[in-house]
Amino acid sequence: MAMHVTWNWRTCEELPYLTCSLLKPWKHGFFTQQFSPRTPAEITSLMQFQAEAYRVKQVHGNIVLSPSEIHATLAEADGLITELPGQAVWVASADCTPVLIADSSTGNVAALHAGWRGTAAKIVLSAIAKLQTQGSKIENLKFALGPAISGTVYQVSDQVALEVLSSIGSDDSKSMQTLQELPNPPILPDPHPGRVRLDVRRVIALQLENLGISPEQVAVSPHCTYSQPEHFFSYRRDKLKLVQWSGIVSSTLKLNF
Repeated sequence: MAMHVTWNWRTCEELPYLTCSLLKPWKHGFFTQQFSPRTPAEITSLMQFQAEAYRVKQVHGNIVLSPSEIHATLAEADGLITELPGQAVWVASADCTPVLIADSSTGNVAALHAGWRGTAAKIVLSAIAKLQTQGSKIENLKFALGPAISGTVYQVSDQVALEVLSSIGSDDSKSMQTLQELPNPPILPDPHPGRVRLDVRRVIALQLENLGISPEQVAVSPHCTYSQPEHFFSYRRDKLKLVQWSGIVSSTLKLNF
């Protein structure tokens, strides 16, 4: 995780949302359940972001689109990447990880919905590849992994864990045991046979590390959707299909870090 990064509570019309200092130059937010049932367009307007809002129909995959590729009212995908300044891209999440990416050179940004399936399918790496086709360089990218269910409470089957861990090159029970012994491990033991606790955000961070991205470029939120019912919806906790939105606006600025 990036050093000297802070996650800050802010309010808009007395409604709480989070920002990440790593993305400070960009208008962005990880919005709480208190903003429900507002749409991304409504939140964009409420925040006085001078931008056009874009979203997709999320299907737990690894497809990442740009606004010019959205031809249907709600195209099926799990990520959006901007092409021009003043575009706001949004994703919905409950326990899945909202990932916001920003390029300090081009000003382009991305918003991704990364559940366990999308993480296993390497959606974040797909987004990076698409950003690179637009001229991005890895060293200029900043990543903020927002509020999601934490590894200490996210119980999954061994099969699911192995599928996700294969994205970082660990795809058997022996390597899974080895991963549990690491500092800040991506999986933790569970008292139930055939189950483990999975930290999806840690897996994403390891995917980025394996790509050669510096930990200084990555911020991981300490907030857990399951454990903080006062702020976040959690499907695992409540079994209700309710979501909170996360969004970021592309910029014309070229920033030097």
